[in-house]
Amino acid sequence: MDEITILQAEVMRTLANPRRLDIIHRLAMEPCEVGRLAEELGMSQPNVSQHLSVLRATGIVEAERDGREVRYRLVDPDVIVACAMMRGVLQRRLSRLGRLSSADDIATHLVETQ
Repeated sequence: MDEITILQAEVMRTLANPRRLDIIHRLAMEPCEVGRLAEELGMSQPNVSQHLSVLRATGIVEAERDGREVRYRLVDPDVIVACAMMRGVLQRRLSRLGRLSSADDIATHLVETQ
């Protein structure tokens, strides 16, 4: 197995958490402090800090000090591009499943009425 595949799996595991996805989507707007992230996302500050630590360990976010404040930002904005692409894939999947579900409902209705 090549190194890039291993790194990709590690990043995907990190992103496989809804709270971390919320954090990176928020950070895509602009860098932000832990307290403000916690407030805006309805999470506790220690919980946000834990998630940020995991995101930092995989190189997705980094901290930048501004005086006494520490702001977190995305290291590479293409992370959001990748997330948006996956969301598109999932939305199309749900749409197809919805159409299949509707087709199944119609077929079931037709069978029941005969």
